Amino acid sequence: MNPKITIIDYGIGNIQSLKRAFNFMGADVLVSEDPNEILASDAVVLPGVGSFEAGMRGLKVRGLIDVVKEIGFKNKPMMGICLGAQLMLSEGHEFGIFNGLGIMPGKVVRFPELKDKEKIPQIGWNKVYAPKGVLWKDTILDSISNNLPDFYFVHSYILVPDKKENIFGLTTYGGHEFCSIIRSGNIYGCQFHPEKSGKAGLEIINNFIKTI
Repeated sequence: MNPKITIIDYGIGNIQSLKRAFNFMGADVLVSEDPNEILASDAVVLPGVGSFEAGMRGLKVRGLIDVVKEIGFKNKPMMGICLGAQLMLSEGHEFGIFNGLGIMPGKVVRFPELKDKEKIPQIGWNKVYAPKGVLWKDTILDSISNNLPDFYFVHSYILVPDKKENIFGLTTYGGHEFCSIIRSGNIYGCQFHPEKSGKAGLEIINNFIKTI
């Protein structure tokens, strides 16, 4: 039996392309904002585009903040994507300072001034590589490191985990190296969009399904 995966719908962003990507890889996917359905899932995906404050507000009005925190506390397989990954950290510094989910300690801050006149937001394709000493085998990035393909990014703010062990992938843009993947046990957050990243992105989605 396929694992039951729920994509959390909290009113932020179009999630249909994400659902199609999981369906394409053979997953049984439910899109829901119902706390009971989410908690009953084998794994969850927290997507999202937009501001940090709007994301947390979307979770709050649906009564989902404690639900997602509980999933994190139980170390149930979860993947945050773009804004969803940012919300996993303790606080966001976009249009003010707002509390996040705190699944991993850290903050979300705006890109610093970049070299080579690179524009903010970063929109387009960029590589992700492993930090020194970090192994991707048997994770959502298994087999990715052999050729370091490009992934699709759209963001002005970056992940800054407090703990080095939560930094699972790095990317360089405009001369600035930043954390593009966070991890804690079975929980991952990707700053890029796997569902918009072609074959390599589908491979990440498939690897996530296999870890459940």
